[in-house]
Amino acid sequence: MAEPGAPGPGPLAGVRVVELAGIGPAPFAGMLLADLGADVVHVDRPGGVSLGIAPEYDVTRRGKRTLTVDLKAPDGPARVLGLAERADILIEGLRPGVTERLGIGPAACHARNPRLVYGRTTGWGQHGPLAPRAGHDIAYLAVTGTLGMIGTPGQPPPPPANLLGDYAGGGLYLVVGVLAALHHARVHGTGQVVDAAIVDGTAHLSAMLHGMLAAGAWQDRRAANLLDGGCPYYGTYETADGRYMAVGALEPRFYAEFTRLLGLDGADGARTDVTRWDALRASVAARFRTRTREEWTAVFADSDACVAPVLSLREAPAHPHLAARATFTERDGIPQPAPAPRFSATPTALGERPARLGGDLAEVARDWDVPALLGDPPPATRSPRAPRRKAREP
Repeated sequence: MAEPGAPGPGPLAGVRVVELAGIGPAPFAGMLLADLGADVVHVDRPGGVSLGIAPEYDVTRRGKRTLTVDLKAPDGPARVLGLAERADILIEGLRPGVTERLGIGPAACHARNPRLVYGRTTGWGQHGPLAPRAGHDIAYLAVTGTLGMIGTPGQPPPPPANLLGDYAGGGLYLVVGVLAALHHARVHGTGQVVDAAIVDGTAHLSAMLHGMLAAGAWQDRRAANLLDGGCPYYGTYETADGRYMAVGALEPRFYAEFTRLLGLDGADGARTDVTRWDALRASVAARFRTRTREEWTAVFADSDACVAPVLSLREAPAHPHLAARATFTERDGIPQPAPAPRFSATPTALGERPARLGGDLAEVARDWDVPALLGDPPPATRSPRAPRRKAREP
């Protein structure tokens, strides 16, 4: 493991990121940047920002260093601006206008560091009628049409945790945005503001479906289409032990193998005959109820039928394929996903355990050459990006 502040593994080694405390997409984006090798400094609020669990269990804090700044104290904004002066990227997930009122908005940061990429992620975005309003993942999904396409007709659409909005539509798009802007800054010498709204990112994820809808290949209602549970060979089925198998046998040869291994006779013509889909679904469901999930997993294990067991969070790390790839890892007794994706020339490594609350102030002040973090007066003159201090030796 590299020393804190030293260039670490991963393609983003040497990139400095300031993350302002929050919940949801910004901490997830900071974790991903840290996983990829960036030096991420998490700026905590006094008392921290909690998910309702102890910080050492908050996996989204892994690989980061942390310090505590009271942004409402007289010297609070100056301390963050000192970090921004040395950073490549700053990310925040506060309501529009909050950082401006605190004196650490884009204009103040760019006055100190014109090359800074200032990444902002919120639910509604930085402008629009709902921009100043509160919200959560489920509301952002609701207005984009994404939530309304999930679930069983006649039943309320189920919320997909916070994965589709906060993390996919928000956090991942924030990372794409700030890395694209970082490339621009390094080529052209100027930073910019990245507005990564969850409503924008989630809507963008549905691009293919909007094309299919316009072409008449997608019905604008739930469970009526190929990929939303309307198709009997793309969905989930209960097994004899009350668990579930997932089926995705879309192509003809995969469907043929699926029906053969399931033991369905005379199902060949039902694949493209929508009038037979209800009967086919009933037959598939009846067959799956004859064996346990483990038994069906063995039946389909070495096939191209595109069938897999539906596992819980606790079960997933033990799946043979995921175990072989080390998709999950464990740190300090906490099973967690390993960094992704993977790189041939600049492999990543799991960062340090989730950051202590405010515990890295002295290290960051030294490694980023920001003595004002410790209460020292700033030097009379300083270039926006002075040479970085060499990392301490192991």
